[in-house]
Amino acid sequence: MFDLQTILQAITPLDKNAQVQAKARLDNLTKPIGSLGTLETMVIALCGITGDIIPDIRKKCIIIMCADNGVEREGVSSCPREVTATVTCNFTKGITGVNVLSRFVGADIQIIDIGVDSDINHPQILNKKIAYGTNNIALGAAMTELQALEAIAVGFYAVENLVTQGVHVLGMGEMGIGNTTTSAAVIAALSGEAVSEVVGKGAGLTSQAFAHKIHIVEQALSVNQPDPSNALDVLQKLGGFDIAGLVGTCLGAAYFKKPIVLDGFIAGAAALVAIRLNPLVAHYLIASHTSAEPGTAVINRQLGITPPLMLEMRLGEGTGAAMGFFLIDAAMAT
Repeated sequence: MFDLQTILQAITPLDKNAQVQAKARLDNLTKPIGSLGTLETMVIALCGITGDIIPDIRKKCIIIMCADNGVEREGVSSCPREVTATVTCNFTKGITGVNVLSRFVGADIQIIDIGVDSDINHPQILNKKIAYGTNNIALGAAMTELQALEAIAVGFYAVENLVTQGVHVLGMGEMGIGNTTTSAAVIAALSGEAVSEVVGKGAGLTSQAFAHKIHIVEQALSVNQPDPSNALDVLQKLGGFDIAGLVGTCLGAAYFKKPIVLDGFIAGAAALVAIRLNPLVAHYLIASHTSAEPGTAVINRQLGITPPLMLEMRLGEGTGAAMGFFLIDAAMAT
């Protein structure tokens, strides 16, 4: 049985001894000390996470959480909710952005239906559906506390399963129409930043639709009155099943001492919830890129990270995590 408090209490700090040894080894290579910058920082982090001086990073997998969001009914996206199911199925065909980039870096993907508003039966899609999408956060809570915990458990056990299969490095990905709105609401609630500083245009909204999206996020905060000191309360009231599932992957990575690479805006929202549940989780996260979504700057400040890549990407799916895998390979090659 999944016990969130037990999981949180079992997460420990990084292995400082491994980090000291890793730095000493780097400083004795044929180069000026510290001259490889972020690549060296990444190596030291990987050693601290795994406890190994030369970590095994060969087997990588991006976990893609797919779910619909009730707030899509408010017209906050330029795409209809049916696109969630379409793209979820397209992941199995190898034709999406994350398919291309994961192949490029030699990574697998794990597709999880955690709440798509459609019945999908495909051997490559793990069916962990909690419901056919969340409730509309503009009208009330996205989910019950039990559903939030169930979604977190899905992410945690996905990590556990991959670790037993020998996966060394994990990545975060998602698919869900309307999830930049739920992410913005979560980030605004936890950070205290103005909604206008967090909300972005997502999948290409017009200026009028963008203003409406800001209004909907403000309405969601007003209606639900989330407690910013209680990350689970914020997640339950404002999040999505995809975000909650990714919270579970962050906790799982920290619990099993595996590095997990962030993607963009939605993954950042999940990471923020996870570190509010246990600040030690932050040390197991590897930053990849800064998304074109304006709220990413808020996430970076809240997480205390400076992503090494500035690519103006805003696709999601785990594409940024794939690019992070590329950097990890480069770092470990040093």
